[in-house]
Amino acid sequence: MASSDDRPELRALADLEAVIGAVTQEVAAWRRRALKAEAGRAGATPDLSSARERIQELEDENLELHHRLRTARERMEQLLGRLQFLEEQVGLEAPPA
Repeated sequence: MASSDDRPELRALADLEAVIGAVTQEVAAWRRRALKAEAGRAGATPDLSSARERIQELEDENLELHHRLRTARERMEQLLGRLQFLEEQVGLEAPPA
C-alpha cells in the first residue's frame, strides 16, 4: 500500500481538506458575528438626534464642496484665458512662413 508521501494527489487532497476546514471555520465565525450584530441592531431604537446632526454635517460639507468646486472652476477659467492669450501671442510673434 502506498503512503501519502508517495502519492502527491493524496498530499494535495489533504492540503485542500485543511484549507476548506479553515475556511469553513472562518465563515462560521463571520456568520456568528453577523447574527450577533443583527440581533443587537434589531433591539436598538434609531437615534434621531444623531441622525439629524449627521445630516447637518453632510449638508455643511456639501456646501463647502460646492464652494470649492466653484472656486476651482473660476481658477480653471482664468488659466484657460491666460493660455489662450499666450497661444495668441505666440501666433502673432511667429515669423511668416
